[in-house]
Amino acid sequence: MAEKLKEYSVAVTRTAEDDLDDIISYIANDNVPIALKILDKLQKAINSLKQFPERGRRVPELLDKNIKEYRELIEAPWRIIYKIENNDVNIITVIDGRRNVQDILTKKLIK
Repeated sequence: MAEKLKEYSVAVTRTAEDDLDDIISYIANDNVPIALKILDKLQKAINSLKQFPERGRRVPELLDKNIKEYRELIEAPWRIIYKIENNDVNIITVIDGRRNVQDILTKKLIK
């Protein structure tokens, strides 16, 4: 009999919700169907963390500052930054990897 996989609870912070709203609104200004496809892609990636949250890599820009508790999933060009705490996965932010990620993370995570 197959062993049941551990399932984590996934919560999206207000900041990450705002990030997603900004991303989708910006794309929807040019192409609503594409914006909806991207939203679906990002939501599927976020939901996939329910079973395999540790598969995301540690955030390199934060490792440079010896901050190891944040991980990321990359859905190019976006980076979904999250933190695992016990059985919870908290989505902290969703950022465009083409931007200055170091500055964005410093403003959002290192307050």
